[in-house]
Amino acid sequence: MSLRLIPNSGHSFHLRRPTFLRFNNHRLRVFSPPKHNPSLSLRAESSARERFSNLNEPPMEVEVKLRLPDSSSHQKLSDLLSPHHIKTHNQQNIFFDGANAELSSSLAVLRIRFYDDDSHCILSLKAKPVISGGISRIEEHEEPLEPSIGRACVEEPNRMQLMEWSKILERVKKEYGIGREGFVCLGGFRNVRRVYEWKGLKLELDETIFDFGRNYEMECESEEPERVMDLLEGFLKENGIDYSYSEASKFAIFRSGKLPTF
Repeated sequence: MSLRLIPNSGHSFHLRRPTFLRFNNHRLRVFSPPKHNPSLSLRAESSARERFSNLNEPPMEVEVKLRLPDSSSHQKLSDLLSPHHIKTHNQQNIFFDGANAELSSSLAVLRIRFYDDDSHCILSLKAKPVISGGISRIEEHEEPLEPSIGRACVEEPNRMQLMEWSKILERVKKEYGIGREGFVCLGGFRNVRRVYEWKGLKLELDETIFDFGRNYEMECESEEPERVMDLLEGFLKENGIDYSYSEASKFAIFRSGKLPTF
């Protein structure tokens, strides 16, 4: 997927030179930093150091992932869970790799996720994925990122080379060998995530919007995935909602360019 930058004056948000990034038929505001005012980057560096100075080994994320066949199943499940709804996020996920595919060749994923009109932003690295029987296990490391800096990285991926405070990018460069040729932006997709608290579980119901179609999925992170799987399968069967075990991550679907068969 290609990304097209469209100059557009008259808008500003933290940084100068606003432009618009277009993907999936949506325009996203992008801001690159002022040339001679590093104060914003320094504040972001300081905040990140304070919050993540004690971070050692990235945790393992374990999730139950169940795929729904279509929008009607998604809507039916959303209606059933509506009394338990707590929030909805509009996410924009944009992915990066090394210029020589250093990350993807090692099954690692570097992502910037923007939330709700850039209310906040997360940089993440996922690695060593295993998904079987609808249960995903993946190593995940996350850091907060100033949204305007995230947008600047989308416009100029090699700005990541300058983010020396980031433990994620330090690991990316050391472990995956990204060198002088630096980073490239792979594009991305949008995701609408409805979050529910149900029977002591945090359920996430996703509608993922790719260029080539929409994917529907329910996720639940848990240290007891087998127990959660039994509970969710029972609930879906009881209410006549078809489902299947997810066999690929959203990123893998994005890179394949087509929806998996149900």
